[in-house]
Amino acid sequence: MRRFLILIALLGGSPLASAAELRDLRLWDSPDSTRLVFDLNGEVQHKVFTLDHPDRVVIDISNIDRKSAIDLINKAALKGVVTKLRYGARDDGATRVVLEVSKPVDPKSFSIQPNGGYGYRLVVDLFNTGSAAAAAAPAAMTPPVAAAPAAPAAVAAAPSKPVAAPPAAPQSASISKPAVRLTEKPIVIAVDAGHGGEDPGAHGPTGVLEKDVSLAIAKRLARLINDQPGMKAVLTRDGDYYVGLRERVQKARQVQADLFISVHCNALTRPEMRGTAVYVLSPRGATNEHARWLANQENSADMVGGIDIQDKDHELAAVLIDLSQSATMEASFDLGSRMLGSLGQINSLQKDKVQQAGFVVLKAPDIPSVLVETAFITNPTEEKQLASPEYQQKMAESMLDGVKGYFQSYRPQQQIVVNEPAPKSEPAPRKARAVEVKMERKTRSSKSSSRGASVNAQ
Repeated sequence: MRRFLILIALLGGSPLASAAELRDLRLWDSPDSTRLVFDLNGEVQHKVFTLDHPDRVVIDISNIDRKSAIDLINKAALKGVVTKLRYGARDDGATRVVLEVSKPVDPKSFSIQPNGGYGYRLVVDLFNTGSAAAAAAPAAMTPPVAAAPAAPAAVAAAPSKPVAAPPAAPQSASISKPAVRLTEKPIVIAVDAGHGGEDPGAHGPTGVLEKDVSLAIAKRLARLINDQPGMKAVLTRDGDYYVGLRERVQKARQVQADLFISVHCNALTRPEMRGTAVYVLSPRGATNEHARWLANQENSADMVGGIDIQDKDHELAAVLIDLSQSATMEASFDLGSRMLGSLGQINSLQKDKVQQAGFVVLKAPDIPSVLVETAFITNPTEEKQLASPEYQQKMAESMLDGVKGYFQSYRPQQQIVVNEPAPKSEPAPRKARAVEVKMERKTRSSKSSSRGASVNAQ
């Protein structure tokens, strides 16, 4: 009899015992989307759909403790497109959360298992309708507008089909003929502030957050770059919101960036660890990305170094990607070495050589990319420095010194077609001639032959 009563009690209490408790409900606003994060102490099932007249997003969550959910829904701070939050109970026991939104949105949702200092999370992204972020699939690569190669070594495209020459004009007529000349290309640098929004990154002993430090330094670096003649900085995020790792690379490619600089803070459980480090892509990371691009070639119009690889056969596409990646990695080492040298003048170096890792943000095959671990935020001394505006400015200035040194050796150029009138006495050309223009790189004062030791990629 006693065992039977215990079994009845367990069965009767199982729905309540298994209901996940909502620990926090957070909203984040970004230029392309609004994100809701449900922090939970257990897994839940959910479905999301939209309604119109007026515009609403409905989230049905099963297996959630309704009391904890109601309390936090009532207290949630509204942001972005969300103008009102309300809730209701469904007949099947699920809790319905209704978001009233200021305009139509494209919702995407996913669940995250516990990791780091976080428990279970349900994430709902409300993308602006028609935004690139909403349309991009996770494995998609956004092709840039046709442009001159960003990597230092130019890759020759397959010759185009011959075009019939136009009929010869009378000799007395004034004929315009195309002339090609090289001019310096305006330099575009993508500056990436690590983490953001609900992803704070690491934190220091007194609570300084990596996402705040990286954004502050990134903004300072962007301002310094914009002050340089012929240079322009583009921030992958300019506020406290989350940007996906692949999306950061896409943003750089969309603006035809010549460099990609990702700003972070290092962290370790040992508080005595300190120093600055600079990373470039590891060979293993490059190999994985190479395979990814070849697979993606089948269903997207990807471009590498300004060349469309969609219409190339598998072997030629592989060669083009390999050439572009090799040139990009060489340039990344050059930039990384210069930045490490200048950063070493204001802080001790964790490693005196450029390191390698498979960080996702370093995987653009045609944009030289570096990731700077500015200092250890878990070290009390360096945490204090990282929180200082004066030190942040010194960090940004040191990074700029490395950038300027790099472009003294390599200045991207672009071809400009100029229509020049031919002399009246000159007969019209009988055949169209191909014009070959070579883009050469100046000799670098310091070569990137000293390669850093590989480290395990995250």
